[in-house]
Amino acid sequence: MSKSPRYRIPARLHRVEQELQRSRFITTVAPAPTVEEAKAFIARVREEFPDANHNCWAYVVGPPGSTGMAGMSDDGEPHGTAGRPMLTALLHGNVGDVAVVVTRYFGGTLLGKGGLVRAYTGCVQQGLEHLPTTERVSKARLSVEIEYASVDGFRRMLPAHEAEVVSEEYAATVGYQLLLPVTRVETFQTALLDLTNGQALMEVLDPGE
Repeated sequence: MSKSPRYRIPARLHRVEQELQRSRFITTVAPAPTVEEAKAFIARVREEFPDANHNCWAYVVGPPGSTGMAGMSDDGEPHGTAGRPMLTALLHGNVGDVAVVVTRYFGGTLLGKGGLVRAYTGCVQQGLEHLPTTERVSKARLSVEIEYASVDGFRRMLPAHEAEVVSEEYAATVGYQLLLPVTRVETFQTALLDLTNGQALMEVLDPGE
C-alpha cells in the first residue's frame, strides 16, 4: 500500500496514566515516521521504566489503518492480551506514523485474559483521545522557468497551491524550485500555463511519495 499524500500524525510525545485493579498503566505515544524510529522510541521507554513488569508496545508506520509496516509485542503478558489489542486500537485510531508503549506495574490483582485485553485496548484509546496531532503532507519538488513579466502573477498564485519557494535564479528568464503538496501538482500546472499563456517551463524533479 503506497503512502497517502496527507494524514494525521502525532505532533509530539504524549503520555497518560491510569490505575486499574491496583495495577499502574503508563501509556506513551510518539511519532514513528520509520520502523527504526519506532523501535528506538520503544527502547527509550524501556530504559525509562526498567523496573516495570511489562513494557508492551505496538506501532503503525504509514497511513492510518495500514498494516504493511506494523509491529507489536506482549512483552511477557499472556499471548494475545496486550500487543494485538494495542495494535488493533492503533489501526482504528485515525492516526498514522505512530508508536505506543504501555508500561505496567503489577498491583497484585490478576485481570484475566479478557481484563487484560480491555485494559490494554483502553490504554491506547485513552492515549489517542487527547493526542496532539499535525498533518503529514507528501510534497513534490518542481522546477519552473517563467518570463519576468509573469513574476508578480506567479508569486500571487503560490499561496493558493500551498507552494513554497526553495530557490530562485534570475537570468534571461526567472527560474524557481518549489515544494508543494503532491495533490496540488496538476492544478498548479494548469494555473501556471494559464498565467503564462503556455510559455512556462515546468519539470517535476521529485514526485514525492
